[in-house]
Amino acid sequence: MNRKLYGKLIFELSHEGSKAYSLPKNRYGDYELPSCMRRVADVDLPECDELTVVRHYTNLSGNNFGVDNGFYPLGSCTMKYNPAINEEIAARKEFAEMHPAQPLNTCQGALAAYYGLQKSLSAITGMGEFTLNPFAGAHGELTGLMIIRAYHESRGDGKRVKVIVPDSAHGTNPASAAVCGLEVVEVKSTADGTVDVADLRGLLDDTVAAMMMTNPNTLGLFEPEIPEIARLVHECGALMYYDGANLNPMLGACRPGDMGFDVMHVNLHKTFSTPHGGGGPGSGPVGVRAGLEQFLPKPRVVKHGDKYELEAGGDGDIHVGAFLGNFGVELKAYSYILTLGRENIKMVGPLATLNANYIKESLKDVYELPIKGLCKHEFVFDGLKDKTTGVTTMDVAKRLLDFGMHAPTIYFPLLFHEAMMIEPTETESKETIDLFIDTMRKIAREASEEPDLVKGAPHNTPIGRVDDVLAAKHPVLKYIKDED
Repeated sequence: MNRKLYGKLIFELSHEGSKAYSLPKNRYGDYELPSCMRRVADVDLPECDELTVVRHYTNLSGNNFGVDNGFYPLGSCTMKYNPAINEEIAARKEFAEMHPAQPLNTCQGALAAYYGLQKSLSAITGMGEFTLNPFAGAHGELTGLMIIRAYHESRGDGKRVKVIVPDSAHGTNPASAAVCGLEVVEVKSTADGTVDVADLRGLLDDTVAAMMMTNPNTLGLFEPEIPEIARLVHECGALMYYDGANLNPMLGACRPGDMGFDVMHVNLHKTFSTPHGGGGPGSGPVGVRAGLEQFLPKPRVVKHGDKYELEAGGDGDIHVGAFLGNFGVELKAYSYILTLGRENIKMVGPLATLNANYIKESLKDVYELPIKGLCKHEFVFDGLKDKTTGVTTMDVAKRLLDFGMHAPTIYFPLLFHEAMMIEPTETESKETIDLFIDTMRKIAREASEEPDLVKGAPHNTPIGRVDDVLAAKHPVLKYIKDED
């Protein structure tokens, strides 16, 4: 690529009089716009020929990093490869050109797919029924908490206003509880990173509405005390909520419904094929155990005989969206599930767990492993084992970019000062994982032998080390012409 030409901004390639478009002859005449609608000055748009525009944006797209062109071990986000066939199915005109308000007898196939996904998710998670209405994971959390609140209110139990959340929980958990008008109570973790059951016992009373848990938790650890926790929570009259953000390693191993959870959400954009990141679209279906179906949001897709219908809701029912969620996302998830089938979907969790443990065991001699033992889909290092180099987790993350690999999640969870959360997913080959291990070991050696090399990274990317704080506090969001 000619960096001298195509490394420039589109504004810098502009030449007065150049055009990349042609408009048909005006057949409608000229009309004067009111002065209140006219700009005071012409908008400063670049003027380029068509080929320059095409080359500029094509080359610019090469600077994007995605799972299709590199390893993406981003912890707690399941950035795995998603087959393009799922995108093709969702983009078919028979689906994409539908209108959500068209007559039901004209969209029976779409409703069948919607209903089939509901039933598939129920089978995979052990829940009784699902709604696909929520538009994202956090939206699913809010919906699930609304269901829990409606359940307690239906029993005249209005004093249950507290939600217990582990101190290692995703930040959306307490945020969703607060938005739902509930009080957040934090339960501590033990030294091994799991819920402190002794601390939990002291928090349970008749004001608790629910306990929210992610399993495996944010540290990638399976919670071994789930049966006891579920028993204690249920004994006090509260419900168990499962945050499905880390469902990936559970596929084929166990189901939240069998663990004692009453309500849960699933991130289709993590576990079930929709590409994650970029701001959306997402989907956060919510499932409930048998006996809570009546509290699911309306409208709902139901089947009567061989016909699919929409069950409308009344004034007292929960509504979380005008229609039935992100249908394209749901189609991708259904395609993913049907492609893998009952047999192969069982391999997802075990392979994700195998890959994560392989990396952890291969690097624990050079990176600090604060919590020992078997992990699930992800694990956390606390920076380099050699603390004398002055090389930070941020430095390691920046240096990884030089080797064509995305950095893992850093400085989260907050339990460790130099946290580095790594999740390889089940879709990565042993060759890719071995290359990542070798690269991480190379960076550890550099930190000891050439620390300034790591501290100054990245060196091979289109731009070098940026001032993250300055960029966040004083972002430059528009082109500023250089008057020189």
